[in-house]
Amino acid sequence: MPDFDIVPSGGLLGADIFGFDTATEPNDDNLALIWTAFARHGVLCFRDQALDEDQLIAFTRHFGETESYVLSDYALDDHPEILIVSNILEDGAPVGLTDAGTTWHTDMSYIPAPPAATILHAKEVPIADDGQILGDTLFSSMAAAFEALPQDLQARLEGRRTVHSYEAKHARRAQEGKSNRKPITQAQRDSLPPVSHPVVRTHPQTGRRCIYVVGGECVGIDGMPDEEAADILEMLAVHCVKPEFHHRHKWQIGDVLIWDNCLVQHLALHDYSLPQRRLMHRTTVKGSTPR
Repeated sequence: MPDFDIVPSGGLLGADIFGFDTATEPNDDNLALIWTAFARHGVLCFRDQALDEDQLIAFTRHFGETESYVLSDYALDDHPEILIVSNILEDGAPVGLTDAGTTWHTDMSYIPAPPAATILHAKEVPIADDGQILGDTLFSSMAAAFEALPQDLQARLEGRRTVHSYEAKHARRAQEGKSNRKPITQAQRDSLPPVSHPVVRTHPQTGRRCIYVVGGECVGIDGMPDEEAADILEMLAVHCVKPEFHHRHKWQIGDVLIWDNCLVQHLALHDYSLPQRRLMHRTTVKGSTPR
């Protein structure tokens, strides 16, 4: 029997894990249990963890090879695999990415092989005057969203592809006033050309079918007129994030949260502001080309 507990949320997604030390090397049996839980629940939270940078990277590598991030300005100098996500200012400048997750999305879908998983380690969490922790993260099941589509629409979407664009994502967030990032550079534009992915992809471990459409980031559907494609993409973007597909994570200091970027989209709630501080260390696990 494992010496840790896996407590499912009872919903479509999510489980808490208690008593597992992410700073140590797990044995093969325990790691297999974690992998099974991850495939089943899509979002796992390891509570009460205290990882340094090397330990976070080592833990990430139990799930695969680490992935670097395009916004290297906010990566740790001596640990480039780690991205700082924070609203903290030093000398008037942000120490990390402040607008991460302000719209529903799946991480880095605008690259040819998007990350399989993302990990966030909570160093500081924002707390209201009444003691309530703010800054929850919402997750939505793309498999449940696909299964809820009418069968004729499921069939119509099979084999279709859409274009994911980093530039379109950047422009959409700026238009909605949800981004304080620097203007996209020509180097970023050149290194992140638009990529084509399936509208519905197959999960590489479970085989479940998952909608892979991100609102404001996807352009066109092959074989469809532009206006019709735009309507379907907007409908799918809205459908994917309906409340019935949601799981809500309430953060605690020390949480190490991992989620499956094929199975879920996520949204970070920005219901806090300085002097309420948020500081997270983020790593990502390299993925495969969506099929």
